[in-house]
Amino acid sequence: MYESYYGLSDKPFRLRPDPHFFFGSKGHKRAMAYLEYGLSQGEGFIVITGEVGAGKTTLVRNLFNQIATDRIVAAHIVNTHLDSDDTLRSVVAGFGLPYEDAASKTVLLARLEAFLRTSEQQGKRALLVVDEAQNLTPRVVEELRMLSNFQTDDKSLLQTFLLGQPEFRTTLHSPGMQQLRQRVIATYHLGPMDEHETQAYIEHRLLTVGWKGDPSFTPAAHAAIYEFTGGIPRKTNHLCDRLLLMGFLEEMHAFTDADVDTVIRDIQQEFQAPPEAAAPAADANPLDPEAAVFGNQYPALLDERMLKVEKSLVSVLSILKKMVRSPSSVNLPIDNNE
Repeated sequence: MYESYYGLSDKPFRLRPDPHFFFGSKGHKRAMAYLEYGLSQGEGFIVITGEVGAGKTTLVRNLFNQIATDRIVAAHIVNTHLDSDDTLRSVVAGFGLPYEDAASKTVLLARLEAFLRTSEQQGKRALLVVDEAQNLTPRVVEELRMLSNFQTDDKSLLQTFLLGQPEFRTTLHSPGMQQLRQRVIATYHLGPMDEHETQAYIEHRLLTVGWKGDPSFTPAAHAAIYEFTGGIPRKTNHLCDRLLLMGFLEEMHAFTDADVDTVIRDIQQEFQAPPEAAAPAADANPLDPEAAVFGNQYPALLDERMLKVEKSLVSVLSILKKMVRSPSSVNLPIDNNE
């Protein structure tokens, strides 16, 4: 892979969220401050929204790294395409409790309440983090709100963070969500990075894995990266990962805006729908061929697929190089009988 070619200790632009690479842009620092403030309050709901790939999950995992496990027990739910009963089972399972299919809702609630009260007696607080909250139905949101009713005389036994795409704000402000809104103590929308922050973000991730200036990026290259990605971290990761892969394959040590444009064209061609494909949805953006990648809720799967593609490309390149450099490939035997 290109890591060894450029002297890097690890892959700097993985798609999956990794708190090891957390970068504190202005927006991410403010969102982190809201999460930390909410954690200090120990009750209610904190709502963080942001575009696809904005870094919401990385925020949470960075928060988890800072949590004292002897004081806070946390559960993280990432699959939200569930009904209310399955969501309850996910919450119970997230806290490490039995959640067998035969157990009724009453049994599961009693089990969860007993766990929360035991944790409180042990001096621990329970935190529930729900990712991809935009997929939650109003009924499921109401089920989560009801869980906040578990409390002692002076404190709540469960605190909840809700993270989702911007459309979750529509759910939050719908007429039936008044009781939930009354329990939201803070809400923040995480926007994209600006151009300066995007360059600093790229360099931060490279420096984290031992970058010493190889490869280099011209100012125009950084500008082209920002123009294409709009300051969205996941899109930036994807483009830069492909850029470094091309640099390895082409034995490059400096990138210009022309090189960035080449990679962008490759990405656009790869995700261009074939003529016989079905028409896109009415709300789809025909000018955004990357939506199929960056709208995916499971970037770790995409990261794994990209890794397999890279391995295949590297293997093919290695074979071609051996064929070109081997004398036997050009000095073919001559049949004297011809």
